Amino acid sequence: MVEQLSTPLDLGILLGLGYQSFVDELRADLAQRGFDDLGKAYGYVFRALDAGALNLRQLARQLDMTDQGAAKIIDEMAARGYVERRPDPADGRSKTLVLARRGRAALAAARRFHAAYERRLIRRSNPTDVATLRRILSLIAHSPDEARLRAF
Repeated sequence: MVEQLSTPLDLGILLGLGYQSFVDELRADLAQRGFDDLGKAYGYVFRALDAGALNLRQLARQLDMTDQGAAKIIDEMAARGYVERRPDPADGRSKTLVLARRGRAALAAARRFHAAYERRLIRRSNPTDVATLRRILSLIAHSPDEARLRAF
């Protein structure tokens, strides 16, 4: 019998699998908390609007997508109670997008999950390994403080 050598997974595959596992757990946690109607891009919108109100064009630019794509997501989020459109005080023809109470609650629940996930990871590994992982992921992300989160 010939023993087959196991080839380690490519780094990109490991990154993708790790991210997908994280997202699956996050979505399951949020669904248990009553947020079972979240679209795939909603988290990016939550983060963008948490920093402050934006109009549709500003949001689309920040998420590196078309105005039409952003409008479709915002229409869904508004219908589900996550985002509100308000009159823009500087331009009566424009609307300002803000997180609705349900959107703020979903974002807060997601942030709690993120923190709990990291604590679990530290318990499964150790603080030094998790700090190293954060440093390496920051290198991969180039400049996470300045990076635009792309919805697609």
